[in-house]
Amino acid sequence: MTGHEIRAKFLDYFSGKGHRTVRSASLVPANDPTLLFANAGMNQFKDVFLGLEEREYSRAASSQKCVRAGGKHNDLENVGYTRRHHTFFEMLGNFSFGDYFKAEAIDFAWDLLTREYGLDKEKLYITVFREDDEAEELWQKVAGVPKDRIFRLDEKDNFWQMGDTGPCGPCSEIFFDLGPEGAEAGREHEQFPLDGGGRFVEIWNLVFMQFDRDPDGVFNRLPRPSIDTGMGLERMAAVMQGKITNYDTDLLLPIIEKAASLFRVEYGQDARTDDVLRICADHARAAAFLINDGVIP
Repeated sequence: MTGHEIRAKFLDYFSGKGHRTVRSASLVPANDPTLLFANAGMNQFKDVFLGLEEREYSRAASSQKCVRAGGKHNDLENVGYTRRHHTFFEMLGNFSFGDYFKAEAIDFAWDLLTREYGLDKEKLYITVFREDDEAEELWQKVAGVPKDRIFRLDEKDNFWQMGDTGPCGPCSEIFFDLGPEGAEAGREHEQFPLDGGGRFVEIWNLVFMQFDRDPDGVFNRLPRPSIDTGMGLERMAAVMQGKITNYDTDLLLPIIEKAASLFRVEYGQDARTDDVLRICADHARAAAFLINDGVIP
């Protein structure tokens, strides 16, 4: 399944579930001094989550252009050297503004992944915030995930915040097991969730938006509990296309191959050269989308 087909299936699925398909916002945020670039699908809905803006719909889905090159969510130093980090990426997301909450979000995610995309249920692992008893119970009740594949983690991993202030809440992440062949050499037998060798890839984050953190660090309850989810298109493409790295998918490999031809080198023959080619491909793609949104080099 191509990246385009993955994106289309995601948006079509949620359209069929009563979600309004919303165009990606610009990479340059409007009226938000807290952000340099859009870094998550929920950015354009921030005021809706806070109860400051009303929309004519209570469910939405989008494929948001994102750039992470600084600040809290910053992947810049990892780009090119890891399999899955980028400055520019697309975030597929479904959102509920005081409509449905945890049970429906979990049901939608599981149904789309296992029935529509056809992922093997036995290869999916779940994490929840350590204090979120409800989420753990719902994964078992709604999705049928056995308890031994659900793991409780701390704030660092399972409490999502856009920045130092703003909407936030506990989250639940879905991981896919690439198998021993997906692990780094010598780390084939590491177990989830302690794996650091790349075998288990996070593909979707479900954020249960419940709080607004103010400048004093106080968590105030939002007027309506809401849902904010994010699925990395590049990561999902790697899973669906049977690739170990996002850079070998149809979304990035053609750019790498073009760069290799311009440099008169061959991709896949030298580790250092491959790092450089991946960085060039990532940065070229990010620059192209930023220029398209009005950023002057």
